Amino acid sequence: MSKNALVSFKGTKNIKTEIQLTGSKSECNRALIISALSSKVVQVKNLSNAADTVTLNAILNNLEEELQVEIQESKTVDVGPAGTAMRFLSAYLSAKNGNFLLTGTERMKKRPIGILAQALQTIGADISYAEQDGFPPLNIIGPLNQKTAQVKIKGDISSQYISALLMIAPVLPQGLTLEIEGELTSKPYVDMTLDMLAEVGIAHSWIENSITIEPQPFQPATLTVEPDWSAASYWYSIAALADSAEISLPALKEKSLQGDSQIQKIMKIFGIATAKNDNGVLITNLGLALETNQVLDLKTCPDLAQTIIVVAAALGKNMSFTGLETLKIKETDRIAALQNELAKIGVTLTENNLVYTLNTDELHFPEKITVATYEDHRMAMAFAPLALLINEVEIEEMQVVEKSYPYFWEDLKKAGFSVETI
Repeated sequence: MSKNALVSFKGTKNIKTEIQLTGSKSECNRALIISALSSKVVQVKNLSNAADTVTLNAILNNLEEELQVEIQESKTVDVGPAGTAMRFLSAYLSAKNGNFLLTGTERMKKRPIGILAQALQTIGADISYAEQDGFPPLNIIGPLNQKTAQVKIKGDISSQYISALLMIAPVLPQGLTLEIEGELTSKPYVDMTLDMLAEVGIAHSWIENSITIEPQPFQPATLTVEPDWSAASYWYSIAALADSAEISLPALKEKSLQGDSQIQKIMKIFGIATAKNDNGVLITNLGLALETNQVLDLKTCPDLAQTIIVVAAALGKNMSFTGLETLKIKETDRIAALQNELAKIGVTLTENNLVYTLNTDELHFPEKITVATYEDHRMAMAFAPLALLINEVEIEEMQVVEKSYPYFWEDLKKAGFSVETI
């Protein structure tokens, strides 16, 4: 049965702590696929203990054993709620010899994958829909019989589709030229994929809107995963809502492959400074939050949206946000979830022509609020820091954090929060 977390903060809200973050889920999932495609010529260090990464690692290890023998009957590969695994494995399994049914949770079956499946079909993959067109589960029979090295894909959809295609490109007989149509959202994640491929010897060219990767071998290398900037974002939130804060995050790199490292720049709006220290970064609350009603574009870092929007709401900032289009097809409809839960502190989030605006005129902090998480890890972690302003914050389904940050509740306790399981 699901348990809830009752979060509170007693005493002076001056936070001074050091938090060792888990490895980046985004880097880990790419590294695992690259390692599998290289037949373990590429090794991976500092794997994340996030549930999504554990799931993908287990699937790939299991497949490695089973792919040693020819699979005649269909093998079911169940990713559960792991969206990245669903997208990356759609491409990976298309390049492998076997007959697969790629499936997941009921929510996963409602998350679109048609654009990626169509791109793979264009290349020559044998992919069909087991239930509803455009959505998982997928029937995949590999290896694909490559028909073309040219494929077009929209740039304003999940960057994971693009990354999935780029990672299998080196093992395709003709390689791949990917033409990105329209504006590319979440570009940092595509850059991350290409940078990681470069670390293992895979060259590419990117001319205007076309990325080309020729067929080429992976070189022996070790991909060392850095700590997770997405997880770091919650500590920026805590710093912003505290009276004062000095939070050290060891091994985190200011200059990072991860797009969510943009939190350093964004949180300056709320008076949070980032500095390099001896073993990572130090974030501090300077008490200099800006008076701002500016529009913030989050299209390159949509996973930060919930954290930033909740902080802005709690600090009474009537800010506006763009680049949130992909939030409706994440673990939940994150726009609707934010609207529902922010209403509990008197804040509205309204949309006009793809611009989302906070109105905090009725902001208030009750003695206690109960926050629904909608099976979404980022809802839990974005709202938990409100315990610095509200006596008790009850977070439903506290186990959802296991998807990306399993030790989140324990780390909150290290910083002085009380977390009671109820």
